[in-house]
Amino acid sequence: MQDHTQTHRLELLAPARDLAYGIEAINHGADAVYMGGPAFGARSAAGNSLEDIEALARHAHRFGAQLFVAFNTLLHDHELEQARRLTHQIYEAGADALIVQDMGLLALDLPPIALHASTQTDNRTPEKVKFLQDVGFSQVVLARELSLAQIREISAATSVQLEFFIHGALCVSYSGQCNISHARTGRSANRGECAQLCRLPCSLQTPGGEVLVENSHLLSLKDMDQSANLEALIAAGIRSFKIEGRLKGLDYVKNVTAWYRQKLDTILERRPDLVAASAGRCSYTFTPDPKKSFNRGSTDYFLHGRQPGIDSPRSPKYVGEPLGRVTSVTRDGIEIDGQAVAFNNGDGLGFFKPGGELVGMRLNKVEGKQLLLSEPMSGLKVGTEIFRNHDQAFSKQLEKGSADRRIRVDMRLSECDEGLRLELVDEQGIGAAVTLPCHQQPADNPERALQQARDQLGKLGNTLFVARQIELAITRPLFIAASQLNGLRREGIAALEAARLAAYRRPERRIPLRGAVYPQHRLSYLGNVLNGAAEQFFREHGVGSIAPAYEANKEEREVVLMTTKHCIRYSQQLCPKEVPGLKAEPLELKMGKESFRLRFDCHRCEMQVMGSLKRG
Repeated sequence: MQDHTQTHRLELLAPARDLAYGIEAINHGADAVYMGGPAFGARSAAGNSLEDIEALARHAHRFGAQLFVAFNTLLHDHELEQARRLTHQIYEAGADALIVQDMGLLALDLPPIALHASTQTDNRTPEKVKFLQDVGFSQVVLARELSLAQIREISAATSVQLEFFIHGALCVSYSGQCNISHARTGRSANRGECAQLCRLPCSLQTPGGEVLVENSHLLSLKDMDQSANLEALIAAGIRSFKIEGRLKGLDYVKNVTAWYRQKLDTILERRPDLVAASAGRCSYTFTPDPKKSFNRGSTDYFLHGRQPGIDSPRSPKYVGEPLGRVTSVTRDGIEIDGQAVAFNNGDGLGFFKPGGELVGMRLNKVEGKQLLLSEPMSGLKVGTEIFRNHDQAFSKQLEKGSADRRIRVDMRLSECDEGLRLELVDEQGIGAAVTLPCHQQPADNPERALQQARDQLGKLGNTLFVARQIELAITRPLFIAASQLNGLRREGIAALEAARLAAYRRPERRIPLRGAVYPQHRLSYLGNVLNGAAEQFFREHGVGSIAPAYEANKEEREVVLMTTKHCIRYSQQLCPKEVPGLKAEPLELKMGKESFRLRFDCHRCEMQVMGSLKRG
């Protein structure tokens, strides 16, 4: 198989809620962005028009960056024709790839657009990824739960480009394998309507009703942050680094994209064997810091194996940066220790009440050590820990134009029969040349003429480009009016941008291999087969027994609603593998009036949440 260390391009992939977000993601350093289309995008609140897809693709392609359209919901039979037509419209709009979950799409007449396998296709094994590669996927989003060793194993067995989430919210269940939302609310996560029941408070109890943990967010996880592991992921075979967050705010997209752009650029500067997947260098008006954008705390999850502290049981909200503890409470405000931090009027602060409730408040004014609040807050007392969940000064920086992305270009001015010739070659080796017919009149002041030529050619402020090198290859300095030089520069830049767009090639659809056999011969409801086209696809690839997806509402009995590597026994120090002599007692989760039986697969080190479909 292909050695992934020989694949040189590193891709930073950022989320785009809409056109404006996508443009900012590109401007802040993304090599690719992903967004939802008009339908079937697995985020019902993040759809976009074909016109906006076209506009974003055009902006991305100027930098050699790409646009992927999320098309990753399960489809009913009556939706297949609409989906087929929409794939062609998305392709015509200029998108570079579709991110797909439903295999029924592969049985349809699709345009020649590249296909990426969504993380919802549950990509955990070399056999599964190899199959997806063989049936025509050119990029596969791996399961978030994988370790470096597992990623290396998949990389060694495949040649498809591997994508991995490096930042953002974590689903507690294996993606595509969670049916708890549909079971209890009728809102399917696999159709973009997840009710996020895993973020609700619940209690852990025995089947007899003994409460072991009360009113805690036991299924809520911290957010992914792989900042410290990028080179390890590169060595393991990852080439696309994905930021979660199609529903996050614009400050998050700007800040987190810039953070990882700087991290990857630092690696690229040390590693001549690697290159960025698009052109342009970014500069910023702020210092990127992911801790200042929405997060539930950070974890690198299972990348280095199981570890404690991956959950966020106190709150599923953004708690914020810890600032210190209250040392004094007055009628109008508070004082806290560790006040080396600079506060600003309008900062958002928060604290936990004694009962565990997270409360937010606004900083109205700073007077010396006194933090005056916008309103009195009950529950504040000496010793209470204070967090900042909104940094007003940082937010103000991000509200403005906060990034400048430029493509480096070398310029060469020389003499030719017509007069002067300007050649431009950008950092990707794409070039253009234009000429200026003129009389070759020697300059009265040669030194001044050369400096003027250099100055006028270097004025690239309103373009995509920045001059890396300007060579004046002329035998004798000539008199050339500044207006002529400016016109030559503008014509040259227009020709170079046209050449860049002409040179851009969308990735081609990978040609499927004949005879690819799916690694399982039987599919339960967890195979997510919701339509006849998907059933046809799997039968053609060797699957003999196929149950309909959970969304077909055929599973009457208690089944696995969620499978997760996050184990509540482990997090609550109740794991018999970790605590010798401890007896493994049956456990249940109580969520409001609902109860879910927990089942533990200690051999695989996984937990299953059991339940049945709620009727009526």
